[in-house]
Amino acid sequence: MRASTLLLSVLGSTVFAAPTFPDVNMDAVKPAGVDSLSEYFTMLAAKVQQSRMMAAVPLCDLSKAVLPQVSPPLPPPGEGLYLKHIAIGRGTQNYTCPSNQTGPPSAAGAVAVLYNASCLISSFPDLGLALSKAALQFNLTDAELAQGHVSAKHLAPSNLLMSGLHYFPKGDTPFFNLDLEPLNHVGEIPSAKEADAAPPPNAPTGQKGEKAVKWLKLKAREGATGGLREVYRVETVGGSAPASCEHMPEKFSVQYSTQYWFYAAS
Repeated sequence: MRASTLLLSVLGSTVFAAPTFPDVNMDAVKPAGVDSLSEYFTMLAAKVQQSRMMAAVPLCDLSKAVLPQVSPPLPPPGEGLYLKHIAIGRGTQNYTCPSNQTGPPSAAGAVAVLYNASCLISSFPDLGLALSKAALQFNLTDAELAQGHVSAKHLAPSNLLMSGLHYFPKGDTPFFNLDLEPLNHVGEIPSAKEADAAPPPNAPTGQKGEKAVKWLKLKAREGATGGLREVYRVETVGGSAPASCEHMPEKFSVQYSTQYWFYAAS
């Protein structure tokens, strides 16, 4: 098999197949959204073109992946841990506003589908970020938003497959279930925040100009499986609430995408 052919599989780029993707929010792709989509497809085409000159496709080697950092940085992974999985998360950050108050909204958890990006990001980290930005231009359907979850099996505009779900089953406990897919049993991890960091000043904004949510380091709570010990949320896109509850409903959601890096004990 030619390197360029196999690379298409690694990149998850069979975008002309016929899976059902979330609806495109046409308002969201004018004009910044068009730039995000153009950046992704231009970069994708360049990677495929470069692959034609390769003797072999880049290996899916997570040991060579470099965790993105900001300044000041998040704490490094714990000693003895190894990178087990990288996912792109696509969903919503959820908020509440008390009635008749104009203070800042309160965080009320998040919900996201996780898509297996281990090979993509370990081999092409710049393409991973471009995909996160482009993915936010494909709107979640009203039904998905109303039900508080999303269920698309592929990450538009790529063909990356779903690898898990992220949600808050107990209000203050971020939970990641990576045991949903038959061929991809990674584990489950209830977690708690260990540290956060402001995103880069030039971090991509959301569909309506929402700032990127903070980067996080999470540590496992009791009940984690698969050896999972730590989770990082990095390369965030959108997701932040407005500064004030003025004119906001009691409950609302802000769409976001991000990368989740999962570290496990041997």
